[in-house]
Amino acid sequence: MSLEELDDHYREHHRARRGREFVFGGEERARLFSELVGGPGRDVLDLGCRYGALTRAYLKGNRVTGVDVDREALAEAAKLGIETYWADLDERFPFEADTFDVVVAGELLEHVRDPAHIVAEAWRVLRPRGGFVGSVPNAYRLKNRLRFVAGRPPEPDPTHLHMFRPADVRRLLHAFSDVELRLIQSRLLRLHPRLFANDIVFTGVKRR
Repeated sequence: MSLEELDDHYREHHRARRGREFVFGGEERARLFSELVGGPGRDVLDLGCRYGALTRAYLKGNRVTGVDVDREALAEAAKLGIETYWADLDERFPFEADTFDVVVAGELLEHVRDPAHIVAEAWRVLRPRGGFVGSVPNAYRLKNRLRFVAGRPPEPDPTHLHMFRPADVRRLLHAFSDVELRLIQSRLLRLHPRLFANDIVFTGVKRR
C-alpha cells in the first residue's frame, strides 16, 4: 500500500474499533511503560503513536516525537505538544542515527509488513545504551487457541499481520542486550503466564 492508502486504511480501523483514549492493556501497561521509558530529559521516539493515549504515560519531562500513518490521529497527538511525523514505518525512518534515548513500539510489530525492519531501524536511531521499549499481543494465549480449535481466526483483528510468542520476540531482539519480557494483563496470570497473559511487554538496550 502507498502511504495515502495506509492512512485511509488505519483511519477507518481506528474509528471503527479503537476510541481515542484506548490503550491495549489499560492502566497496567501505561504504568509499566512510564516506568520503563523513564525520564525526565529523554528524547523519545514513539512509533505508531496514534492519538497519543499511551504517549501521555511518558510525556512529562521528556521530548517525544510521534510517528504514525494516520494523519488524523497524528493531529490529535500533536495537541499534546509533541513533534509528529506522518510516515510508513516499513520504510527507513526519517531520522539520523544515534538520535533518541528511547524508542517505543507499543502494539506495533504485529501490524507492520516486516517487524525485523522496525527493530533494525530502532537500533539505528537509538543512541548507545539507549532503550527499546514495546509490546505485542500474546497471540498464543488460551483464548486465541480456543478460537482456532473452534474454526475461527485466532486473531480477530484484520490489521494483525504477525503473531508472536515470547520466544519470537526474543529472536527479534537478538541485537539488543539485557532483553527482558514481561507477561501482563490477566487475572489468571499466576496460573500460567504464557497461556493467560494478554500482552508481552519487552525491553532491550543498545550496546556497542
